[in-house]
Amino acid sequence: MSLLPIHVLGSPILREETTVVTEVTDEMRTLIDDMYETMYAASGIGLAAPQVGRSERIAVVDVEGQKFALINPEIVERDGKERAEEACLSIPEIYGHVERAKRVVVQAIDRDGKPYEIEARGLLARCFQHEIDHLHGRLFIDYLSYLKRRGAMNEWEELKAQYPGNIRHLIPGQHETDADHPEAEM
Repeated sequence: MSLLPIHVLGSPILREETTVVTEVTDEMRTLIDDMYETMYAASGIGLAAPQVGRSERIAVVDVEGQKFALINPEIVERDGKERAEEACLSIPEIYGHVERAKRVVVQAIDRDGKPYEIEARGLLARCFQHEIDHLHGRLFIDYLSYLKRRGAMNEWEELKAQYPGNIRHLIPGQHETDADHPEAEM
């Protein structure tokens, strides 16, 4: 397994639609393993393929010990609404309150090529929605009001120089945390 560079806001791949995975191969399973390792190294709870420069419709999630590889995920049911703060591994140190469905049902394929369906609530439901958005070129900042988004973008202008080429490189063995925002990033 290896750490993958994380693409940050400004990288074109973050705004592109991903391609459907037609066959789960050993290469896809290796990508999933590398995505988990990268997500954990960045102290995240979710990571989508575009965030590591890949165009496949794949995401990984680990919320409170509930670990999922999502291949070709699709939300088939949504209920309720709740607003909560979100963050993103591709927009480090930027946070915003986003309204999402309180409960979702997701259909996907697992790392072994088997279809499954999962019902999720709370943080797990939020994480699924956040990662599936990534697979369609959407970011959490797209849900912010004009003023909140403008504020977030002004903050990002000051931070983006830390990521030359719109790439965030992680250091093996060093987990990143933000003491001011202990919530995990997606």
